[in-house]
Amino acid sequence: MTGTIAIPLQVTGEGPVLPGRLRRADPCIVVIFGANGDLSHRKLIPALFQLAIDGAIPDDFAIIGVDRDALDDATFKAGMRSAAAGVAAGSSGRDEIWARFEARLSYLHGNLDDTATYAALQQRLVAVDATLKQVDGHLFHLALPPSLYGPVIQHLSASGVLPRTVEASQRPWSRVIIEKPFGHDLGSARALNAVARAAMGEHQIFRIDHYLGKETVQNMLVLRFANSIFEPIWNRHHIHHVQITAAEDLGVEHRGVYYEEAGVVRDMFQNHLLQLLTLTAMEPPTAFRADAVRDEKVKVLHAIRPIASEDMHVSAVRGQYGAGMIGGAPVSGYREEPHVSPESNTPTYAAIRFMVDNWRWQGVPFFLRSGKRMPARSTEIAIEFRRPPHLMFPIGQGQSFETNVLVIRIQPSEGVALCFEVKMPGVDMRMASVNMDFDYHDAFGASTHDAYETLLLDCMTGEATLFTRSDEAEAAWETLDPLLAHWESSMPQHFPNYAAGSWGPAVADELIARVGARWRRPAGT
Repeated sequence: MTGTIAIPLQVTGEGPVLPGRLRRADPCIVVIFGANGDLSHRKLIPALFQLAIDGAIPDDFAIIGVDRDALDDATFKAGMRSAAAGVAAGSSGRDEIWARFEARLSYLHGNLDDTATYAALQQRLVAVDATLKQVDGHLFHLALPPSLYGPVIQHLSASGVLPRTVEASQRPWSRVIIEKPFGHDLGSARALNAVARAAMGEHQIFRIDHYLGKETVQNMLVLRFANSIFEPIWNRHHIHHVQITAAEDLGVEHRGVYYEEAGVVRDMFQNHLLQLLTLTAMEPPTAFRADAVRDEKVKVLHAIRPIASEDMHVSAVRGQYGAGMIGGAPVSGYREEPHVSPESNTPTYAAIRFMVDNWRWQGVPFFLRSGKRMPARSTEIAIEFRRPPHLMFPIGQGQSFETNVLVIRIQPSEGVALCFEVKMPGVDMRMASVNMDFDYHDAFGASTHDAYETLLLDCMTGEATLFTRSDEAEAAWETLDPLLAHWESSMPQHFPNYAAGSWGPAVADELIARVGARWRRPAGT
């Protein structure tokens, strides 16, 4: 039977109230480079303020914004007040918490290629340190264009603002947050890692990928390794294939310049999608510790079978959206977007089949796809199980048999669903597919917490489990570099090849059909 019937799941125990936060940030000073930029306004300041509301920020805490814009403290604070206006709006005590938070904000104007800026920052850190009873460390967030990561790290090190520490437990600590992308290819990733390692220890580097701060992504570890019903069947004997989808209904918006250089593979696969693949495929770590978890993720990346040049056409497809309809409204094609060449061959869609050559996953294809201007925004991991070896029940006219699927929904609605077959009521033997559905919102109530809150708090406590290690970043590029080189040396002649509002080019359907499967339509779309 086509379609599914939803069976909601309940939270057992004393839920559905989430427990309070168990951690507080170390007393520290956060320095945001690019503090007047988009990321700071949209994500960083709102996340830090929400942590303050939650009681996760100690009294001994301060934020120093650094940027090239000539602002004074009052103007900077006003901008940050506007950025945080939607956080806990109207809640009791919110204004008092903001007043204390704002008092700890200050701004430093300077050019990031000028040594005088770092000398001034050193003086400011000393001055702010003196106003606090205790300071355990300094956290430097590089909310900057990737081309500036290396030079800023070198300046921080040369000026003495960023001292190298021997081990993670050392106090005071110094840590640096690097935003994605971690390089443009394998060579640039290695160069950036070399600069970072020359300035500091690996334990001081926090490469941030906001996908790993999402509840359902973190729940992958709990789902797999805290539930004995899943691990025995999480292998080639029971799983036919895995689909990982990251669909976006938006186009490139104002990011045309960036996207022309990056394309969908650098923008989504090297970080987000390969991270989801490693969490799905990794072996059980010996403990829930940063290096134990990251060791297993790196093993998966090294086990991914290289795609031979002669197999590129059957292992990966690319696409670019043309004009179409989104939500009933007409939208332009990629080549008509601002700052995009009218003859651009940049892919906005890709679907890639990866094979993981190890004992657990031999012969199980992992299909990863991501695209812009698709019908809806949705990210999910779908584990499709094998069909029963023999189906004794008759399939009537107009009926179909659906295989069991475990779906981990990451956005926009976070949850887990298991699809299985049941007998429909009646005298005839008729089957129907039903979904046993767990939804975070229904189980625990609405959550206003952003992934950056989790990740920033981790940075301020030194918890590195959800962050990318240098060898992991390089291994991801090693996986994708041959494909990128192949595509960049053989320009497509058929772009655009899918309409905005569709699920991608027809060749993507052919890619997955080769193993007798079809793309899932993500839940809620």
